[in-house]
Amino acid sequence: MVAALDLFAAQGYENTTVIEIAKRAGVTKSTFFRHFSDKRQVLFGQDVVAGPLARGIAAAPPASTALEACRNHNRGTSEVRPSRLAPPQAPQLATARDRATISVWRCPMPGKPSIVFAHGLWADGSCFSKVIELLVADGYEVISTQNHLNTVADDAAAVRTSLGRANGPVVLVGHSYGGTVITAAGVDDRVKALVYICALAPEDGDTTQADQTKFPQTPVFQHIEVADGRLYLRPSGIPEFAGDLPDAEQKFIWATQMGPLADLFTQLVPGAAWKKKPTYYIVGTEDRTVQPDLQRFLAKRMNAKVTELATSHVPMLSQPRRVYDVIREAADAVQQSAA
Repeated sequence: MVAALDLFAAQGYENTTVIEIAKRAGVTKSTFFRHFSDKRQVLFGQDVVAGPLARGIAAAPPASTALEACRNHNRGTSEVRPSRLAPPQAPQLATARDRATISVWRCPMPGKPSIVFAHGLWADGSCFSKVIELLVADGYEVISTQNHLNTVADDAAAVRTSLGRANGPVVLVGHSYGGTVITAAGVDDRVKALVYICALAPEDGDTTQADQTKFPQTPVFQHIEVADGRLYLRPSGIPEFAGDLPDAEQKFIWATQMGPLADLFTQLVPGAAWKKKPTYYIVGTEDRTVQPDLQRFLAKRMNAKVTELATSHVPMLSQPRRVYDVIREAADAVQQSAA
């Protein structure tokens, strides 16, 4: 691992993704995570290595390991201990653009709301990575909640924990089953707007499954396997879930998917935040996981502002700029209302 990280430091790859570093090092992203004390700077393992972490790597003498550079940076010292294998060399300097990135990451712009994400089935918090990168660059504080997919109550509680970390009013964003989660958690007063991405949104006291039974079953459910009481997508189901992504990204989704407990969709959902909060809905017109007509039905019921995109179930990965635009619209409205 050290040899691979050292290679990246020596070549000054400030914009190399953590996933790529881990891949070339032959380790998982969770193993890579454990080597850094400030995991928030890693942007959930898939984003560009931005902010102080990247600068620690970029400023390291080429002969030192990136791991040494990052450890020294996280301790708040400018000293970088060189490797014993070679003499130290002159450090690489951050560019003006790099310094701007640092300031944005450390200090979100005043007045901007925070953006909190909730993921759905067969995903994790990194599924929003492409949109997170855009939002962070634009000065937003962003938190992507990790849901365990055991109970609706637990996942809603995880989102409320994220709300407690946020430094401002929140735009709450949910994808797929994450829509159920923000429907329950979004009743919190800290939440000022909701964004649903190809998402479910039950009535107060209903189950996640209740509205799905009103529409034909989608093809993805023909590709489910059960392991230890959890539901997972077979490899054959990934094209139904994310068919507009490159093959490598589809394989990454399968490798990192989180499977729900089998009864998750039959649990009652308390609260319906969409009845009281400004709501935005992104419909994936080529979705083969949640019926597009079901999405339109839910969006109409919640009186949401609707954006339709010709995407699979994962527009935040296939068309991140368009998803960013909708979240930005919601955030602008929250900011203006608070002015």
